[in-house]
Amino acid sequence: MIDAVGEGVDQSRVGQRVWLFMAAAGRPTGTAAEFTVVPAEQAVPLPDAAGFDVGASLGVPALTAHRALTVAEDGPSRLRPGALDGRVVLAAGGAGAVGHAVIQLARWAGATVVSTVSGPEKARLATAAGAHHVINYREGDPAAEIRKVAPDGVDIVAEVALGANLALDLAVLRTRGTISTYANDGGKPVELDVLRNMVLNARFQFLVLYTAGPEVRAAAAEDVAAAVRDGALPVGEEHGLPLVRFPLDRTADAHRAVEGGAVGKVLVDVAW
Repeated sequence: MIDAVGEGVDQSRVGQRVWLFMAAAGRPTGTAAEFTVVPAEQAVPLPDAAGFDVGASLGVPALTAHRALTVAEDGPSRLRPGALDGRVVLAAGGAGAVGHAVIQLARWAGATVVSTVSGPEKARLATAAGAHHVINYREGDPAAEIRKVAPDGVDIVAEVALGANLALDLAVLRTRGTISTYANDGGKPVELDVLRNMVLNARFQFLVLYTAGPEVRAAAAEDVAAAVRDGALPVGEEHGLPLVRFPLDRTADAHRAVEGGAVGKVLVDVAW
């Protein structure tokens, strides 16, 4: 909630409910505090119908998901209902924070959403998030299962573990498809079969929000805000993103939970 504004910022914003992104960028502290100071454009209005849990769960994961979905050669640069009609999106690791946002935003934009997961519990979460098809990549022939859903191939892969999943991604990617990778969980080295990628005309988009540029971030914030207004980004166990809570004085424990691979979203409760 905005407590005060600086010079040149509309005074009427004082008291406004907002969600933040990149609050720790270029400064020693972020949102694990009673107060933080951010540029006005990084404080995005939070609709009255959206709880603070939703606002606290957006930030970098939601904007990263937006970036992953808007870099395809043949795809839209902005998201809105209908923007991804007729497209198939593969959300790798759909039970993670970014994967969860990819599922929700892609579905809001009209895509058919496939998610790969490592087990039944994460399958349940990806389904709750809204994935149309959920496939355990550790069982059977996941490429064949995905091809049943997308005979012509997947348009966009939002990838969290490029080294581990590249073979599967290429097995299901359509011609001129895009692999948007925002992490390499597990750290497996990435080796490219140049000829295979040439034949596919594959596009690899490596992305991190901090260097994506202000125009990209502003567009992403606008589109995510629109999705929030439409009620498309709910959180909680019933929506596929369990919330793990810690009080402010246990922020260190919250960090340990993230480092330990907690499933869902780790939130710090700040009392005021």
